[in-house]
Amino acid sequence: MAEKKSKKTEYDADSIQVLEGLEPVRKRPGMYIGTTGPDGLHHLIWEIFDNCRDEAMNGHANRVEVSLLPDGYIRIVDNGRGMPTGLHPKTKVSAVETIMTVLHAGGKFGGDDYKVSGGLHGVGASVVNALSVHTRVEVHQNGSKFIQEYEIGKPKYALKKVGTSKLHGTIVTFKADDTIFKDGINYDWHKIVSHLRQQAYLVKGLTVNIIDMRESGMNDKEVKRLLDDSVYIYDENIIAPSMSFYFEGGLSSLVSFYNQNIKTVHKNVFYVEKDYTSSDKGAEGINVGVEIALQYVDDMNTRLVAFANNTYNSEGGTHITGFKTALTRTLNTYAKKNNLVKEDESFTGDDVLEGLCAVVSVKLQEIQFEGQTKAKLGSTEAQSATSNVFGEAFSEFLEENPDEAKQIISKVVLAVRARKAAKAAKDSILRKGALEGMTLPGKLSDCQSRRAEESELFIVEGDSAGGTAVQGRNRKTQAVLPLRGKILNIERARLDKILASQEVRNLVIALGTAIGDVFDISKLRYHKIIIATDADVDGAHIRTLILTLFYRYFKPLIEGGFIYVAQPPLYKIKYGKEVGYYYSDEEKEAYFKKIGYEQADAPIAEEGEEGVVESEEEEDDEINTKAKSIKKPFIQRYKGLGEMNADELGETTMDPTRRVLKQVRIDDIVETDRVIDVLMGTDVPSRKSFIQSNARAANLDI
Repeated sequence: MAEKKSKKTEYDADSIQVLEGLEPVRKRPGMYIGTTGPDGLHHLIWEIFDNCRDEAMNGHANRVEVSLLPDGYIRIVDNGRGMPTGLHPKTKVSAVETIMTVLHAGGKFGGDDYKVSGGLHGVGASVVNALSVHTRVEVHQNGSKFIQEYEIGKPKYALKKVGTSKLHGTIVTFKADDTIFKDGINYDWHKIVSHLRQQAYLVKGLTVNIIDMRESGMNDKEVKRLLDDSVYIYDENIIAPSMSFYFEGGLSSLVSFYNQNIKTVHKNVFYVEKDYTSSDKGAEGINVGVEIALQYVDDMNTRLVAFANNTYNSEGGTHITGFKTALTRTLNTYAKKNNLVKEDESFTGDDVLEGLCAVVSVKLQEIQFEGQTKAKLGSTEAQSATSNVFGEAFSEFLEENPDEAKQIISKVVLAVRARKAAKAAKDSILRKGALEGMTLPGKLSDCQSRRAEESELFIVEGDSAGGTAVQGRNRKTQAVLPLRGKILNIERARLDKILASQEVRNLVIALGTAIGDVFDISKLRYHKIIIATDADVDGAHIRTLILTLFYRYFKPLIEGGFIYVAQPPLYKIKYGKEVGYYYSDEEKEAYFKKIGYEQADAPIAEEGEEGVVESEEEEDDEINTKAKSIKKPFIQRYKGLGEMNADELGETTMDPTRRVLKQVRIDDIVETDRVIDVLMGTDVPSRKSFIQSNARAANLDI
C-alpha cells in the first residue's frame, strides 16, 4: 500500500512566492489603493491627477483637464514637461514604459526633478495601469508625439513616435478593470468635483477643468474624433456637465469658500506663505514651505484642515501641533500685552480653536507620514517650521489690525466663559454619575448581551414604534431606545444646554461613552447604532438631528463605522399567496411588470380582498364571449414604523439576515461641515438657497 503524502508544512525557500511586474498589485489591490470599493476606484483618478499636479507645484505646468468618457474611460491631460521618452539604462525599455509598468519607479525619489511631490512611494501610475483593462499614454515632448498602450498593465507594443507636435505634456487614458472593482465602474461626479476643486485651491495659478462626457449623447466615433482633434476638449460652450477652477488667492480663497455661508467675526482672512529652513536634521537644515490661512466665524465648531504636499491629512500631524501651539501662545501674549484679559487669566488650546476656520499646508522634499494612508504627518521639522512662520506672521497681523485683533480676542473670551459655564453644568451631572452608565434610562429596553461587538442599539421614533420594535427584536443582542419627538438641534447649543435635554441625555447614557472632554470610545456599549425613523419628512428631520449630534460630539463613532440608518420597506404587496416587501418605487414597479401589470393599470385590491379572482366578459371574433381571470394585488404603503406589526418590523428591518442598513460615512469632512452649517445653522437665506439648488435631487413622497 502506497504511503499517503502529507501536506507540506515546512517554511523554506520554496514557500516564498515571487510575483513578477505588476502582479502584486492585482493580487492585493487593497494594499495599494486602500479598497476596491468606490473610494479605491476614485483613487485611480487621484493618482494620475497627482502626477499632473506635482508638475504644476514645481512650476512646469499650469493646466490639467480631467474627462469622464463613455464606457468607463477616464482621460487626464496636463501641459507639463511630458514623461521622459528615452531608453531607461536599467530596464532597457523606454522611461514611459518603466514608469507605467515598474513599481517604485519615478522621478520623486531624489535629485532636483521634483522639489516637492505628493507621492512618496512612486507606485501611482503603475498601479493605475495594473488595475485597468486598457491604458493609453500619449506624450508630447521636444516637437514629437509618442504613444504606448497597455492591457492589464502589460504593453501592447513598445513606445512609438507617431508624429510631430508643438505641444508639451502627457495624456493618460484608462479604463478600470470591473473584475477588480466589483461594485461597478461608477464615478461620482460630485466627489470628483469636490476633490479637484480643493486641489485647485492648493496650487495657486493652476487651472483645473473637469468634463462629464458620459451623458453627452455623443457616440463612440464622435468622442474619438473630438479627442483626436483636440488635446484639451474643455471650452465654455461644451455641451456636457463641466467645471473649471482657477484660484489666484490660494488658501485664503479656500477659507473664504468654506465661510461663504457663515457670519465672520473679522473681515480679513489672515494669510501667510513663506519658506523656512529647519535645523532639525543637521547643519544644512531642511527647507519647509509653509502656507496658512485662517478666519474666525460666529460658530462654536472648529474647521482645521491640514495638508502636506497637497495630501489631505485627516488626523493632522506635526504641522498642526506647531500651528496650535503658536496660535495659543500668540493670542495669550497679545491679550495680556493689551490688557484685554486679566493678568491671571489664560486661554487654553480649546478656547482659541472655537469658531476657527483654518487651512494649514506644508511642503517638504522628503516627507514622512505615520501609516500607509498618509492621514497624519510625521516629519518633525514641520512642527518648528509651522510654529515659527505662523507665530511671527500672526503676531504682526494682530498688531497691524487692532480692530480685528479685538474682535478675535472677544470671540475667544466668550468661548472661555461658555467653557466654564458648560463645565459647571456637566460636572453637576457627572457628580450624579448620570453619564457613566450607572443608571440606564428607563425608556431603554436593553439587550441581554454585555458584549459590545454583538450588541445593537435601535434608536426609534416615538413610543409606538418603540413598542413594536421591542416586540420584534432579538432580545439577546438588540436594544431599543425610543425618542420622543424631535430632539434638540445641537448645532448652535453649548454642552450645558445639550445635557439639559432629557432625550439627548438618555441617548448619551445609553451609548456609555460620555460626551465632551470625557468621551471614551472604549466604553461604547453597542457596536451597531441604528437610526430607525419613519419614511416621511418628520422622520427625515429627526434622523438629521440625530446625525448632527453624532457628527459634532461623537464623530469617532461615525469614523469607526458604528453608525447606521435602517431602511424599512416602503411597500408590502400581497398577490395571491405571494407576500413581498419593496424598498423603493423602482422595486415596486419592477414587481408589477413581473406579474403582468403596468403600475398605472394595476387593479388594486382593498384590505382583505387580495387574491380575489374576478370574471370579466370580453368580445372575440370567433367566440361570442369568454371569461378572463383577474387577480388583484393588494398594496400597503408604510408611512411609519408604527404601522407595521412586530413580525413585519422584525422581519424586514431588524433581522440581520434580511434587513438593509446604510452605513454612515464621512467622505469629505469639509463639505460635510458646510452642509450641516447650512441646514442646521441660523442662516436662513443660505438654507433656502441650498434647498432650491438641490431640489431636483430630493426624493419626495407627495
